[in-house]
Amino acid sequence: MSDLLKVPCITLDGQHMTLEGYRGRAILVVNTASQCGFTPQYKGLEQLWQTYRSKGLVVLGFPCNQFGHQEPGDTLDITQFCEKNFGVSFPMFRKIDVNGELAHPLFVKLKAAAPGLLGTQRIKWNFTKFLIAPDGQRVRRYAPTTKPEKLTAEIEALLG
Repeated sequence: MSDLLKVPCITLDGQHMTLEGYRGRAILVVNTASQCGFTPQYKGLEQLWQTYRSKGLVVLGFPCNQFGHQEPGDTLDITQFCEKNFGVSFPMFRKIDVNGELAHPLFVKLKAAAPGLLGTQRIKWNFTKFLIAPDGQRVRRYAPTTKPEKLTAEIEALLG
């Protein structure tokens, strides 16, 4: 699983990077969408980021348009929506696929490390969450219905 942090990603502002810079931090990865019933979770994700970033948490958003075409916008649309409506300041990445042949390699690895119900690897909807332990070895998956604030105890346990 150590190669999980080496997967190339591109931020919304076009920076090419890996998650290697977050080694030693707890990482919450979320596939997001701007027009989803779960979109208000941006507020809770931002709150987690504000509360725990100085203690070692990073929240990472990966927009995805695979579920009901609920993320139709381009990079600028996504940036403006997140900032204007939810004050998102945590790192956001370019729009990706999370399922299928074009699934981003990060999500391929996350799904393999933390399968869903009955071992399925497919992501079922927007706002599926993956919490990666600071050692980069342990990954836990959460359903879209799990509100960000419900992750507080586990985040605090990971951060010691």
